[in-house]
Amino acid sequence: MYLELFKLDEFPFRLSPDPQFVYWSKQHSRAKAYMESTIWLTDGFVVITGEIGSGKTTLIQSFLAELEDDVVFAQVSQTQISPVQFLQAVLVEFGFEPFKKRKAELLDMLNMYLIEQFAEGRKVVLIIDEAQNLSTKVLEEIRLLSGVETHKEKVLRIILAGQPELNRTLDSPELMQLAQRVRLRFHLGPLTSRETRAYIQHRLDIAGAAGREIFSDETYPLITRFCGGIPRLINTLCDTAMLCAYADESENVTVDFIESAIEELQWVEFSERTSRFAHYRTDPNVTGSLVVGKLLVAQNGEATNEVPVTCGRLIIGRTSDNDLRLNSKFVSRHHAQIVTDMQHSILEDLNSTNGVFVRHQRVKKHRLRDGDVIQIGKHEMRYVDERGAYVQRVAADK
Repeated sequence: MYLELFKLDEFPFRLSPDPQFVYWSKQHSRAKAYMESTIWLTDGFVVITGEIGSGKTTLIQSFLAELEDDVVFAQVSQTQISPVQFLQAVLVEFGFEPFKKRKAELLDMLNMYLIEQFAEGRKVVLIIDEAQNLSTKVLEEIRLLSGVETHKEKVLRIILAGQPELNRTLDSPELMQLAQRVRLRFHLGPLTSRETRAYIQHRLDIAGAAGREIFSDETYPLITRFCGGIPRLINTLCDTAMLCAYADESENVTVDFIESAIEELQWVEFSERTSRFAHYRTDPNVTGSLVVGKLLVAQNGEATNEVPVTCGRLIIGRTSDNDLRLNSKFVSRHHAQIVTDMQHSILEDLNSTNGVFVRHQRVKKHRLRDGDVIQIGKHEMRYVDERGAYVQRVAADK
């Protein structure tokens, strides 16, 4: 690829979370400090929110990498689950095999474990990523867990990380008691234009640039306009632009290559993503995202969830940093992507091990049509295109 051309040791703009590449903006530093406060506060309960791609998962990985030996933790990322499945997931993280047990038994196992850890001088932290997907019933279980205590202090620290609607959920009347347990809340906003430039150079330096400015000065305002200070979008655009420069054998990324990358990604300016199609249905889980369809996800023939397809890029893979996580050994870390605008949704294989299939045919790149069935490992996703319904609604409004 382009490493030799740019004299780099590794790829600077990978999408997978890597604590080594964390850029500590003022906001990210503050969010991490709030996470760390859960360790030394006996009633630590922190909520961190941010838009998709703002760096929440990377922050969590950095936080976990620095925990002392006297801290044990459970990390839950699969959050579209029932209360029993949630308790099982937590216990699995702590090393138990809690299946085929009733809810009362699960709670007893967990309570006893927490008390035992406290007695042995250990601190226990529960981290839940993608917490905006938790049901009210699961959030109520979290409230009850947060109240487990000895005669001296509470024994479980909790960090909830999720998209902005998590705050709206916590502020609902039925969750008032849970909201009162939260000690600190922090929203991770976008990078400023100055931070965007520093972020890009930081990642290049970590990858081996050693201070060399690979991106020309004129590129940064354009990157800011199209990425809106969202780290994941910055990574996607910069990586694509470097590929464009590589194809042209240029050691410098200029505005022309940024524009080529934007055209290839079929992006509009960041500010237009929430206003260009104001009549269109938006995804309630992603503020301002324009929904053009959905994926009906099933595993082994059983429906599991429904995922909105929005304008932009949707990454599918095994790990928790993906937009759609398929937790299976047959799925690669970053298996496939769907790049969407108001005209098309393009499915692309990201050099996966086991491939991507549409209508039982293996594909590298495929323009999705309404009703297409995507198969990845044992998961099937039926694509439903809703653009036609949008056109009818706009016509009716007129």
